[in-house]
Amino acid sequence: MPDLPPPEGLLLVDKPAGFTSHDVVAKVRWLASTRKVGHAGTLDPMATGVLVLGVGKATKLLTFLVGCDKGYAATIRLGVATVTDDAEGEPTSSQGAADLTALPDDALHARLAEVMAQLTGDIIQIPSSVSAIKVNGVRAYAKVRGGEDVTLAGRPVTVSRFEVMGLRRATTVDGVPVVDLDVEVDVSSGTYVRALARDLGDLLATGGHLTSLRRSRVGSFTVEQCHRLSDLEAARASGHGIPLVPLADAARAALPSRVLSPEEVTAVSHGRPILSSALAAPAVAAFAEDGRLVAILDETRPRAGSHVVFTPGAS
Repeated sequence: MPDLPPPEGLLLVDKPAGFTSHDVVAKVRWLASTRKVGHAGTLDPMATGVLVLGVGKATKLLTFLVGCDKGYAATIRLGVATVTDDAEGEPTSSQGAADLTALPDDALHARLAEVMAQLTGDIIQIPSSVSAIKVNGVRAYAKVRGGEDVTLAGRPVTVSRFEVMGLRRATTVDGVPVVDLDVEVDVSSGTYVRALARDLGDLLATGGHLTSLRRSRVGSFTVEQCHRLSDLEAARASGHGIPLVPLADAARAALPSRVLSPEEVTAVSHGRPILSSALAAPAVAAFAEDGRLVAILDETRPRAGSHVVFTPGAS
């Protein structure tokens, strides 16, 4: 029998809690029988939800997916702050949220809406100190775990939606009155939901941290499209391939697209620029008339060059 072509496409995984993103990549390398697997943005071990993986040639698409906006469902606990801004870190303060728990529902919702509005829109956010951002070549979280104090520079992000879906007044095991908020957020790439929890607690003078996080969307890819690792393992055991989103479909779903003429296909395939379209976007998926993905183009200038070519011309 002839050798089967190597798998290529996007794999949408519903990451389970307790797994690092690298753990999932390693698992998929085994499932797909290829080392060529990468991801389009990490999730913390405690987080679940959409993890976009590229297999084979689709790893070349991941660069253009990292910058997509994202949606999350999360739970924020007001009344306790932690060193990591989430439930995995040790508490740094437990002042409680007695002033909030004493408010009637209408007044509490109004107060939350007032403060959350300050964290919505275009804001400058200081990332959590335990982020993967490098400081002098070392990950910030490594410095924190080594006992160093780390304060990162603020960066512009966009929070397009920050909404309370439900709340519960509760008491922690230490007798501290807290408020648990179930929230949904839509944010630009690079936004830390843990930092939103921290900043909300700071603005309310209660302290705050994240107790759960589920990524519901990356760009146009939603959690409803994702596959559990257990289902992928079962599919492999039964002799079925893993359910990949074909390269062309993935590019069409993630990026603006255009169809090239045969002459343009030849030019792009040989690395020559072509006239840009009216899209004027930094990343445009370019297709042949038969639907093949030819390249990802940079159309920010009058003549479009290629970020990556998927169908190189014969030399």
